[in-house]
Amino acid sequence: MTAPLTETRTLSRPPRWAVFAAHAVPLVTLPSGIWRLFLAAGVDLGLRPYHAIGFGEATYIVGLSVVSEALALLTLGLVRPWGERVPRWIPVLGGRRVAPYAAIVPAAAGALALAVIWGYAFRGFPDFGTVTFAGPGWHVLLVACYLPLLLWAPLLAAVTWAYWRRRRAAGQV
Repeated sequence: MTAPLTETRTLSRPPRWAVFAAHAVPLVTLPSGIWRLFLAAGVDLGLRPYHAIGFGEATYIVGLSVVSEALALLTLGLVRPWGERVPRWIPVLGGRRVAPYAAIVPAAAGALALAVIWGYAFRGFPDFGTVTFAGPGWHVLLVACYLPLLLWAPLLAAVTWAYWRRRRAAGQV
């Protein structure tokens, strides 16, 4: 017997700020991903010294961009019904309730990991060490594309906290 549609919404709606923050996460990762895709496609982007990207390196860069954006999109599950109940079209698990900590633990760990990664990667930002640019505009473009990544960890942490509060209020945590 299938559950009625009313059972799929077991929680109160997420706060508007959390929905906004969850939708912002894929947007803050997008500029750096686009920058990397241009780099993988062989566009110069003003880097000096410039060297052509090989197939293996281009594959890695494209993969990194795709995986980063996919992980960012998972944040939406913390404010959407599929973060509470597995969609029915998924084999074996479809229709089952998502255990709260199955979402909370990876999201919180991801927020912490992102804070550490970007804290380390941006420690000397916007100085790029031995990398130079053909002109200041190229430097500004790179900064503009990568600076939004600093918002990823705090946005994910805030949305995770809102998810935890909603699940706790529903007596599921």
